[in-house]
Amino acid sequence: MSAREDLKENLIGAERAKHAGDTAVVAFANWVIRFRWIILLLSFIGAMAAGFGGQFLDFSTNYRVFFSKDNPQLQAFETMQDTYIREDNISIVLHPDHGDVFTPELLAAVRDLTDKAWQIPYTTRVDSVTNFQNSYAAGEDDLVVEDLVPLDTPLDEADITRIRETALSEPLIVDRLVSPDADTVSVNVTVTLPLETELEVPAAMEHARALATEFRETYPGVTVAVTGSVALNHAFTEASVADMTNLIPLMYGILLLVMVVLLRSISGTISTLLVIAFSAVTAMGISGWLGVQLTPPSAIAPTIILTLAIADSIHILVSMVGGMRQGLGKREAIVESLRINFQPVFLTSLTTVIGFLSLNFSDAPPFRDLGNITAIGVTAAWVYSILFLPAAMAILPVRVKPREEETATAMDKLAGFVIGNRKALLFGMTGVVVVLGVLVPRIELNDQFVKYFDRSIEFRRDTDYAMENLSGIYQAQWSLPAGESGGVSDPYYLQTVSDFTDWLRERDAVVHVQSLSDIFKRLNKNMHGDDPAYYALPDEKNLAAQYLLLFEMSLPYGLDLNNQINVDKSSVRIVATLENITTDELRALDDEAKSWLEQRLAGGSKLDASGPFVMFAYIAQRNIEGMLLGTGLAFLLISASLVVALRSFRLGLISLVPNLVPPIMAFGLWSVLVGEIGLASSVVTATSLGIIVDATVHFLSKYRRARVMNGEDAEGAVRYAFSTVGTALWVTTAILVAGFAILSLSSFQINSALGQLTAITLVMALFADFLLLPAILILVDGRKRKDVPDAALAQAAE
Repeated sequence: MSAREDLKENLIGAERAKHAGDTAVVAFANWVIRFRWIILLLSFIGAMAAGFGGQFLDFSTNYRVFFSKDNPQLQAFETMQDTYIREDNISIVLHPDHGDVFTPELLAAVRDLTDKAWQIPYTTRVDSVTNFQNSYAAGEDDLVVEDLVPLDTPLDEADITRIRETALSEPLIVDRLVSPDADTVSVNVTVTLPLETELEVPAAMEHARALATEFRETYPGVTVAVTGSVALNHAFTEASVADMTNLIPLMYGILLLVMVVLLRSISGTISTLLVIAFSAVTAMGISGWLGVQLTPPSAIAPTIILTLAIADSIHILVSMVGGMRQGLGKREAIVESLRINFQPVFLTSLTTVIGFLSLNFSDAPPFRDLGNITAIGVTAAWVYSILFLPAAMAILPVRVKPREEETATAMDKLAGFVIGNRKALLFGMTGVVVVLGVLVPRIELNDQFVKYFDRSIEFRRDTDYAMENLSGIYQAQWSLPAGESGGVSDPYYLQTVSDFTDWLRERDAVVHVQSLSDIFKRLNKNMHGDDPAYYALPDEKNLAAQYLLLFEMSLPYGLDLNNQINVDKSSVRIVATLENITTDELRALDDEAKSWLEQRLAGGSKLDASGPFVMFAYIAQRNIEGMLLGTGLAFLLISASLVVALRSFRLGLISLVPNLVPPIMAFGLWSVLVGEIGLASSVVTATSLGIIVDATVHFLSKYRRARVMNGEDAEGAVRYAFSTVGTALWVTTAILVAGFAILSLSSFQINSALGQLTAITLVMALFADFLLLPAILILVDGRKRKDVPDAALAQAAE
C-alpha cells in the first residue's frame, strides 16, 4: 500500500469513528432533552447534597500551613521552637506625637499596658522598656536585678535621665524595644499557642486590638500599631474572608453583565448562572466533606471556578443560538450544539483538570488544596454543562431572530488578514516571543510575607508603620550548639557567640541582634562594681556559670532566659532583626552565616538560619523545584490527550507551540512591568497551561473537522475555524481574562499576582491562537496534505 493510500485509509477510518462518536452524542443529546425534568431535579439535589458539606469548611489561622511537613525550613523552625520555647508574638508599637517616649506620663502608660498585656490569651511573657530586668552592682559583690522603670514610683528628672541612658546604651533594648532616637517604643507579648483550635489566634488578636483601642482613646496623642507573628497569622484569615466577601459577588456581577450583553438571552443567562453556582457549591461542599482547610490561596477557588465554569456554557450556548439564527428549531439547535461541542468541551475540561491537579506537586499545601478544589469544580461544571444546561434550555423559552451574526463577518475578515499576512505574522510573533523570552531571567524572586497583603489589611498598615519607626518584623534565628550540657558558660564558646553577634551587627541588613553574650558582658561588669573596663566576657567557665545562675535566680516569673538558652544549657539562640530586605538577600545572609559558623563550631550540627521569614524566603524556590515535575507531567498528559483527541500526531505537535508560547510572553512582559515575583510564579504555568489549551483545542477541532469532513485545504480549514469558533473563543477569553483580572483586586498579593499573570497569559494565548497557530497550520499542515485530492477527503467523510 502506498503512502497516499495509507493516508486515505487512515482518514476514512478516523472519520468512521468520528461519525460513530457523533451518533452517540446525538443520541445522548436527545436523551437529555427527553428526561430534562428528571435531570433538572437530580442536578438540584446533587448540588445541594454536595453543598451541605460546606458547613465543615473553616479557615486556617497559622502561617505554617504554607509549608509541607517535610519542608526543611519548617522542620528547622519546629526544632528551634521545641529546643527553647514554642513562641509567637504580638508587638504593640507606640509612637507619641511629641516625639519622646521618656516622659513620666508615657512611661507610666507603657507600664500599665505591659501589665494589661499579660491578660492576652496564651501569653507567657511580656517585654517592654519598663519591665526590662536591669542589673547593677550594690556594694562590691552584690547584684541587684530589677525593673528598669520601678512600679508605682514617681519619676523625677534624675530617674528619667537614668532610664534614658540605660535604655539607649543597652544592646538588648535599643532597636528592639525602643528606637535609637527615643521616639517610638514597643511592648512585645510572647504568645505560646497550643495549636489545638483555630480560635486561638482570633482570641489573642481580639484582646490585643482591644488593648490598642483602649490605649488610643486614653492617650489620643499616641499612634498605636499592632504587629507580630500572631498578627500575621490573623491577617491570612482576614484576607481570605475579604476575598470571599468581595470578589465572589463582584465576579457574579461581571459575569451577569457579560452574559446579558453577549448572549442577549435571559434564559441562557439564568441557566449559565445556575451552572456556575452549582459548580462552585459542589466543589466547596465536597471540599468540606473531605476536611479541607481554607487558606488565602484556596479561598479563591470559587472565583476561579466561576470563571472556568462559564466557558463550557458559553460554547454550547453560542453554538445553539447560532444554529437557531440559521433557522434550526430549538431542539435541533441544542442537539447540534452538543454534537459539535461535546468533544472539545470534554477535552478542555480534562486539560484544565490536569493542569490544576498538577498543583499536588507543590511544596505548599494551600496550592494543593487550590488545585484539588478547582479540579472538582471544573469537573462539576462539565457535568452540569452537558446535562443541566441543555435540559434547562429545552424547557425555558428562547427567542432568537434568524439573521447572520455581525461577528461572523468580523471573524471572516480576521481570517483573511491572517491568511494574507501569515509569513509576516509568523516571523513577527516569533520575534516577539524571543525578545520577551530573553527578558524572563530578569525577574527576581522575592517573598516578603508582609507584602503578601495590601494596605487594606490592618496587619500590613501597622507593620509598615512599625518598620518605619522602630524596627523590622523580619527575623533570622540561629541555634549555636555548645557541645555539652552546661557548655554555654565555656569561655571559648562564649567568645564564638560574641564574635558571631558582632559579625551579624556589621551586616548592613541587620538592625538588632539579641545575644546571650551581651548579658554575660553586663554581668561581668556588674560583678566588678560596674566598672566599664570589665564590660567583657568572663574568662573562667565556673565564674561564668555562677554569674548566670545568680542572674537567673534574680529574674521574676515569666522573664527567664528560656527564650535564649535551652534546658540543659547546651545551646544558645541568636535572633537577628533585619531591615526590609528581599528574600534573595536573606538567603545570601544565611549562606554567609552558615559558612562563618561552620569554620568555628564543630560537631556537624545544622547551622542554617530559621524563623518564619527564612521559611518564606525559600518557599518560592522550593515550590518551583516541585512544580517543574508537576508542570512537566501535566504538559505530557495534556499533549497526549490532544494527540488522541485530534487523532493526529502532527496536529498534536503543532498544538504545543500556542500552549508554550503564552507563559513565556507573559513572564517576559511581567519582567518589564513588575520585575519581581514570589510564590505565585511557581504555579501560574501549571494552572494556566490547562486553561490556555482550551482555545487551541476548539480551534484545532474545528480546523480538523473542516479538513477531513468538508474536504477543505489548510487555508479553507482556517477560515472555517475562525467562522465557527472564533466568536466563542474571544468571548470566553474575555470572560476568563475578566475573571482572573478580578483576582488582581485581592487583598492577598499572591492571589493578586496569580490573577494578573494568568490574565496576561490568557491574552497572549488568544494572540497565539489567532495569529501564530493559523500561520503554522498553513505552513506545516498545508504542505503535508497538498498531494491528497479533495475526493479522498470527501470519501473519508462518507
